Amino acid sequence: MITIKHVSVIGAGTMGNGIAHVFAQNGFSVSLIDVSQSQLEKAIETITKNMDRQIAKAGLTQEAKQAALNNLQIYTSIAEGVKNAELVVEAATENEALKLQIFKQVDEHAPSGTILASNTSSISITKIASVTKRPHLVIGMHFMNPVPVMKLVEIINGYATDNKVTDTIVALSKTLGKVPCVVNDYPGFIANKILMPMINEAIYSLYEGIAGVESIDTIMKLGMAHPMGPLQLADFIGLDTCLSILNVLYQGFGNTKYAPCPLLVNMVSAGKLGAKSGEGFYTYTAGSKDLVVSERFK
Repeated sequence: MITIKHVSVIGAGTMGNGIAHVFAQNGFSVSLIDVSQSQLEKAIETITKNMDRQIAKAGLTQEAKQAALNNLQIYTSIAEGVKNAELVVEAATENEALKLQIFKQVDEHAPSGTILASNTSSISITKIASVTKRPHLVIGMHFMNPVPVMKLVEIINGYATDNKVTDTIVALSKTLGKVPCVVNDYPGFIANKILMPMINEAIYSLYEGIAGVESIDTIMKLGMAHPMGPLQLADFIGLDTCLSILNVLYQGFGNTKYAPCPLLVNMVSAGKLGAKSGEGFYTYTAGSKDLVVSERFK
């Protein structure tokens, strides 16, 4: 297996800062990279607040928090941020063109033996690997949100991924306190190949007037023991991300069962993206934990 001590994380958004948090807390030297300095500063603030929550729940000591923060460095340059990495984890927006561009850059600047991983939730690892000179070192490492809390890591083997790389990432995930599950590289992998059609069907049920937002979510929570209803979960994931993944499934399999609901398409076009935009199937007010159905669906 490959020894990993220094990890570079590309993207300082929700997933990127969560991934950086977990690696830093487990003793790895972490370079967090983003083109935006303000986004990097916001990420460090978020990581600090989340560690404070862990302290409040007796899950972390003040000393451990400080040690973890000391493990973090921030960069706005990919070239600088990946030059010492043994593992790079890309956690940029779920956009294929952007990810391919990032992997070309990382491949150019990271050491030749560095493993390149993507946190993509649906985009082909084989296609991402194809723009590099090291396809055998490219793998999917799909964390779940919120990263510090969720145990699952979906590990995706590309067509050329070396078994040694897979074994290394499986062992590494366990070191982070995660539960790794290895899958093969087909659209949506397993998590989203199963989850997104369920969310899409919930949206279709609303679109077709079969039931309202609260009824759909309550039935799935109480009837199926889901901790969160599918429409609330869609808001949490981001409706734009849901649409992007459904399009990957639809295009990848050519099967109309994956075609995104017109209501979802319209909501994304209107900028109603869920929690991050303040409105989706529910409305979100800063500082409030109340779940309020959007006026449009009442």
